[in-house]
Amino acid sequence: MTAGYLDELRWRGLIHQTTADDHLPGFLNSGTRTGYCGFDPTNDSLTIGNLMPIMLLGHLQRHGHRPVVLMGGGTGLIGDPSGKDAERTLQTREKVAENVASCSRIFERVLNFDDSAENGAVLVNNVDWLGEIGYLEMLRDVGKHFSVNAMIQKDSVKDRLENREQGISYTEFSYMLLQAYDFLHLRREMDCTLQIAGSDQYGNIVCGIDLIRRDMVDQPDTEPRGFGITGPLVTKADGTKFGKSESGAVWLTAERTSPYAFYQFWLNASDADAGKYLRFFTFLDRETIEDLERKHADEPHARHAQRTLAAEVTRMIHGQSELDRAQAAAAALFGGDIASLDEGQLADVFADVPHSSHAKDDLGAEGILLVDLLPETSLAGSKREAREFLKNGSIAINGRKVDGGEALERRIQLDDLLDGDKILLKRGKKAWHATEWM
Repeated sequence: MTAGYLDELRWRGLIHQTTADDHLPGFLNSGTRTGYCGFDPTNDSLTIGNLMPIMLLGHLQRHGHRPVVLMGGGTGLIGDPSGKDAERTLQTREKVAENVASCSRIFERVLNFDDSAENGAVLVNNVDWLGEIGYLEMLRDVGKHFSVNAMIQKDSVKDRLENREQGISYTEFSYMLLQAYDFLHLRREMDCTLQIAGSDQYGNIVCGIDLIRRDMVDQPDTEPRGFGITGPLVTKADGTKFGKSESGAVWLTAERTSPYAFYQFWLNASDADAGKYLRFFTFLDRETIEDLERKHADEPHARHAQRTLAAEVTRMIHGQSELDRAQAAAAALFGGDIASLDEGQLADVFADVPHSSHAKDDLGAEGILLVDLLPETSLAGSKREAREFLKNGSIAINGRKVDGGEALERRIQLDDLLDGDKILLKRGKKAWHATEWM
């Protein structure tokens, strides 16, 4: 087994907190260990905010240990109050089960689930044991070990209690008991001694370790109870929220966020963030990442770090063929060869850039003057501004620049439609707007 899991996380900046700092390194380096991370099936996909703990599991496996993915099919029926300022809307059992099934496929892109390997990844669903435990049994065997005085001091609970308008229900208040029991169950059934999570889950991890300690009170102290590792909160250098694009959250499935939009998100990372994201979200080694950072510092205009970041993460989550398509679409946009895009690529581009819908009937006969159309898009704020851009030769239709001398007379017509219903307009080098004609 390769040693150095914690060292790997440290140089990448992936550790926020650990428990039992004096004992954890030796424990991890002395054999194959099992560690788990839980994922909340709130939606039918996970966002890139969930990619951090997935990567922590990926590094765990690459260092010889066994990762366990815990899908919260049971706790998802309750809702974790951590990081929430209001009560969640409870979902039906059927919806949660659908979400679990949909989210589960994501992990196969990062983890090896070969059950013949000693450290092959395992996926479990906590509804399988939480759904079987009775209310009285939970109160007697789990609830008796929890002090309400301590529970209300947890940040996830305290913040809600101090907000009188929202408060917290007994349902969500009880969430930490269920998560603690998850750790105890996996410790008993799978010899799972490590829980991995985001920084907001540290309190819940400690509760789980304490429950395990109480359960193993009659066993020798040499037998490990449990350990925890949390990753840092991912932030952007400019202070804006990580994981959001102009079109909303960035998801880990193609149905929610197209591979093209996914690729563009990483490609658009700032210079200040690119190196950090290479450490967080790729498996590239230290030498490779530091070499990329040096190249980027010497030639920032070439965007070496961003291009590698976008390629590595898109390949990992969506595969090589989707990466190829995303890169082809990006190259077409940059070079202006819009006509080369197929229907799917056009749809991806349309969804990722500012866009608007227009009446196709308006393109009949003489069509629409470009100077009249531009103020209806994000490319010009007024007709006066549109005239200025057109006179300067700043506007292109489907990648073809409109000659400044004829621009004021240029009309958008049916012949300009791509795939029968789309026209892409560009101002300058980067400002795109997609129009759809229905």
